[in-house]
Amino acid sequence: MNRRNFLHPGHLANTAGELLGLLSEPLPDKDSDEKDDIDLLRFSRRAMATTFEVIFPFGTVGATQAAESALDEIDRIEDQLTVYRETSEVSRLNPLAATEPVTVSENLFQLLTQSAVLTQQTEGAFDVATGALIKAWGFHRRLGRVPSAPERADVADQTGMKNILLDSKNRTVRFLKPGVEINFGSIGKGYALDQAAEQMRTRGIRNALLHGGHSSVCAIGTGPERCRGWPVGIRHPWKPDQRLATVRLKDRALGTSATTFQHLEHEGRKLGHILDPRTGWPAENLAMASVLAPTAALADALATAFFILGVDKARLYCENHPEIAAVLLSAEESAKPVVVGSCDDLIQLASADPTCQAT
Repeated sequence: MNRRNFLHPGHLANTAGELLGLLSEPLPDKDSDEKDDIDLLRFSRRAMATTFEVIFPFGTVGATQAAESALDEIDRIEDQLTVYRETSEVSRLNPLAATEPVTVSENLFQLLTQSAVLTQQTEGAFDVATGALIKAWGFHRRLGRVPSAPERADVADQTGMKNILLDSKNRTVRFLKPGVEINFGSIGKGYALDQAAEQMRTRGIRNALLHGGHSSVCAIGTGPERCRGWPVGIRHPWKPDQRLATVRLKDRALGTSATTFQHLEHEGRKLGHILDPRTGWPAENLAMASVLAPTAALADALATAFFILGVDKARLYCENHPEIAAVLLSAEESAKPVVVGSCDDLIQLASADPTCQAT
């Protein structure tokens, strides 16, 4: 749960085009017919070491009860998936699965199955079987360190979904080697948002925005009356006062990966906390990856994968999966953001004209 502070919610007020986020001044939006002075209802709670928030248009019937139910669901998911509580289902699974098949709850098995598919689709760039690798680098406790070559060799043997056997008939999980550990840090917040959004839909909510830590966002509906989509601003990872793009979310999700707040210095290089499971080394292709997807879990997972894969392979993935689009920023200091995939006019680069230009 390490990505944060890149998507920053604010108020839709005094202007039709104001960002949920980065800048306090309004965005020019001359052609918009959205009404001014839109008020929002906001409910928040701490979970997963960050703040989750649920936002409704003012006047939403049942907003308080729906928000409470959604935030309770996020708490439940954290209790199940976190590796920071010994009582969680994942914490109980990790030490046992190397010795025997372990029966897990249905939703956890489904999440592991989805993760295995994504690992295959992303050439191993996304992988939840990275607990041992994360610990070796000290990022488990936010105490980054460069492990020795022998340590990296040992942990490479304990990393990867290749070491996990999923038995769908019996709903069991078995680790093929000792030392393998699951860590859902790259998909957990998005998954929690999806489950919370589903809770709200069952209560009849048709318009709301949920976010976790400002890096994972899930939109229900299109936003307040006459909006073209919930507006979310994406800020530059190194220049917090600079906006890279605006995204309009309509029943979609957005996830962002960057390494601004967790990195270490090594031999004159700045190494971030997003580790490439295939090499056991921090990824260095991009400075930031923001992904639009049908679900928040998928957006989070692909943001991590694209950060590791780089622009060309991210573009190829989007070509093969037309429901996915992304805003990517290369690691070079002078790099400009690019859009890959079909954005349907939902992404506007800050330096571009109002029409989204996909590449």
